[in-house]
Amino acid sequence: MSIQTRRERERAERERLIVAAARELAEAEGWDAVTTRRLAAEIEYSQPVLYSHFKGKDAIMAAVAVEGCADLAAELRAARTAVPEGRAALAAVGEAYTAFARRRPALYDAMFTLASDLPFATPEAPAALREAFGELSAAVAPVAAEGDDPALLTETYWAGLHGLVTLMRSGRLPEGGHERRLALLIGHFAAGAA
Repeated sequence: MSIQTRRERERAERERLIVAAARELAEAEGWDAVTTRRLAAEIEYSQPVLYSHFKGKDAIMAAVAVEGCADLAAELRAARTAVPEGRAALAAVGEAYTAFARRRPALYDAMFTLASDLPFATPEAPAALREAFGELSAAVAPVAAEGDDPALLTETYWAGLHGLVTLMRSGRLPEGGHERRLALLIGHFAAGAA
């Protein structure tokens, strides 16, 4: 193994450690607790080492968000492919999306709530973001009416799911009605679909 290959592998491992530490710390104590000083202490590297990988906390949060989108895409794909196309797939994806947000609140915040420089809805968006949106789209497309714009329809469904999650997490919607609200969203969204 060449020295260059070893250095690249070590660099990638340090980046993985930084992102994993940020995720763990955010889930345990919230994003306010995630600082470069704290991360440096957690992974036992100096702050300059962190800055050699990431420009700062925002760049670390963006890396966490990209990793989270890859995780979300995998969960949405598993839910969507476990049931028949149509309303069942839309419902399974909706439940998987909201369950993901409930289980991983700090990760969800990094992905979709906190300010980010990540490009969404553009060709420059990281592959993981496009993949997660693609899974939503794959569930929405079979229930689209003729003439509907599939991308806009998917964005609208995503906005509905995000709104439910955000309002529940903030206590503005009671948790107890979640399943009924999700069923209403699916039912009205997929009216006429099998």
